[in-house]
Amino acid sequence: MIPLGDVQAEVLRSVAPLAPVWTPVTDALGLVLVEPVIATEPVPPFANTAMDGYALRAVDTAGATEGAPVQLRVVADLAAGHAPTVPVGPGEAIRIMTGAPIPDGADAIVMVERTEREEPDGVLVLHAATAGDHLRPAGTDVEPGQRVFEPGTVLGPAHLGVIASLGLPEVLVVPRARVGVLSTGDELREGPVELAPGQIRDSNRPMLLAMLRDAGFDAVNLGIAHDDEAFVERVLGDALTTCDAVITSGGVSVGDYDVVKAVLDRLGVLQWWQVAIKPAKPFAFGLLRGVPLFGLPGNPVSSHVSFELFARPALRRMSGHTEPSRREVDAVAANAMPRRPDGKLHLDRVVVAYEDGRYVAERSGAQASNALAALAMANGLALLPDGDGAAAGDIIRVMLLD
Repeated sequence: MIPLGDVQAEVLRSVAPLAPVWTPVTDALGLVLVEPVIATEPVPPFANTAMDGYALRAVDTAGATEGAPVQLRVVADLAAGHAPTVPVGPGEAIRIMTGAPIPDGADAIVMVERTEREEPDGVLVLHAATAGDHLRPAGTDVEPGQRVFEPGTVLGPAHLGVIASLGLPEVLVVPRARVGVLSTGDELREGPVELAPGQIRDSNRPMLLAMLRDAGFDAVNLGIAHDDEAFVERVLGDALTTCDAVITSGGVSVGDYDVVKAVLDRLGVLQWWQVAIKPAKPFAFGLLRGVPLFGLPGNPVSSHVSFELFARPALRRMSGHTEPSRREVDAVAANAMPRRPDGKLHLDRVVVAYEDGRYVAERSGAQASNALAALAMANGLALLPDGDGAAAGDIIRVMLLD
């Protein structure tokens, strides 16, 4: 058996980021920047008010209180989106809305809550203002020439808002990996069909397609490969020309023979590994016509764990992420997690919570490789090295899945 770290390192060495593309800002959520974003203009582009209120000269409000307000004359109203046409002179004020430009002569804003309007054109100021109150000068968020975001930045909603505020319609990013998923096995069926003896419904493909979408990739449903080599070769051949990577589930154990394995061996050279882990010991990987193919085991839990350990990190690297792997933390075992020595790293499915300044983990249920319901309850994988396992209260290493 091969150590987990050796296989992970080999897979990551074999893949590289996809060629960058110019992408509309509206489609760039979750993508990784290739070039820095450099501001060509200030944000905000002009001095404006942070509050609804009155633009005025702070000196005209000296000594103003609720008991002794200062009266000013209102000379105009100014809404956001409109340029001021009237300056503020001594003893004057302009009613102003949030985001509107600061009119000439004004050096402060008094919030509307600290005023009382006197019709027809007066306002009582109940609070003494200080120059600069509630003013947002031009460029306070972003200045011209500023490197706003560096290459390698993963673009979130706020990043896209900043880029849009600079007037940039596109960004140069690593595209989302487009990944095809093919289930293998003549026993597989899907949907509400009646199952004959020996048949099961395909759960791996819907699960893997969802995992891909959840990780930010474009998932392509390649269907189920039954015992028809011509069909399988056609589907895989098409996938290798339209996808950035391909995932298959099933048919990777030692001694397995199915049509997918036969077709794959004709299309290229795969490495068929027995990894020193439980679950997910069998794993296949190779570049077919330059396209990475990940052969995951058929048991549902094994397929899920194998995706997390091998496919997801590689696909994240292909999508430009500099930290491809899930975060690991130390956690306290809430209860005993016994195991038997067998030369493998065990990855137990656990529920992880953060309590009193520390992570606490407990098994989520049955640990068999087909117990998908228990995996659905888990949000972490406890990494139990070869030996007798962990006692309650021991510190264990956990890979977080959320």
